[in-house]
Amino acid sequence: MSKTYQETLRVRFRDTDSQGHMFFANYLVFADEVAGHYMLELGFDWSDPQNLPCYVFTANANCDYLHECHSGDEVRVEVAYERIGNTSATLGFSMTRVSDNAALARGSFAQVFVDMETRKPCPVPETVRAMLSGVSIENT
Repeated sequence: MSKTYQETLRVRFRDTDSQGHMFFANYLVFADEVAGHYMLELGFDWSDPQNLPCYVFTANANCDYLHECHSGDEVRVEVAYERIGNTSATLGFSMTRVSDNAALARGSFAQVFVDMETRKPCPVPETVRAMLSGVSIENT
């Protein structure tokens, strides 16, 4: 298995819909939150744009819902880079319920690296590429 970053989050009542399970968009919110922590762990603070080599825009979000979860469930979210291209990268994620290891969701974010002045795609900075290269997520 390749290196991944993971955190466990608890589904709050406000994360659920009127049917009592987690609202579909919140799967992406959970994945994005853990992805942000992963980037901080790697040394990139994307919240301080003036100290960045470029912007990173999410151009596409994809999620396959496999099973529902409910308020109070603990959800393990794993993220890792699956692909690093010339001007973009794909960050994959998977989610499982801690209590029974049920697969809940899996998906990806397509990220585009963008020049801060022109707002056009630019090459992935070498410092970023070096930190992310060789990291992938196991697809189950």
